[in-house]
Amino acid sequence: MTMSLFDSTARAALVARISAIEVGKAPEWGKMSAAQMCAHCRVPLRIAAKELTVKRSLIGRLLGPIVRRSIANDKPFGKNLPTGKEFIVADDRELDVERAQLLADIERFGSAGPAGIPDEPHPFFGKLTPGDWDRLMWKHLDHHARQFGV
Repeated sequence: MTMSLFDSTARAALVARISAIEVGKAPEWGKMSAAQMCAHCRVPLRIAAKELTVKRSLIGRLLGPIVRRSIANDKPFGKNLPTGKEFIVADDRELDVERAQLLADIERFGSAGPAGIPDEPHPFFGKLTPGDWDRLMWKHLDHHARQFGV
């Protein structure tokens, strides 16, 4: 299957997976609830949409270019990866609300296509091509869908 949110068929398949997560579903790894995960997944999509700005960290400037290679391959992200503090959602959320917002953000990102990608560097990975942004968003969403068994 195509791993691209810019591809409407692939995007619809990922949306269906996220839509299948049930209230109260425990994660297979990690600490987030499904609602927190949906809110967490919105952060990078909002950065890509230029709705949110996150300052580049020193660790991102140093390690980002090295770790950026993990975006280019087809290997899924591993479990229990570190999360930047700006991406942590610790408060209680409602799954239906957060999921609806996430699905709208996914649709907006995907339908905007490469033209919707920001010129600003990613806060951790640095300068990314539109294809890199697309693959990163896909792999991040897939990672969290797998976290909840879908």
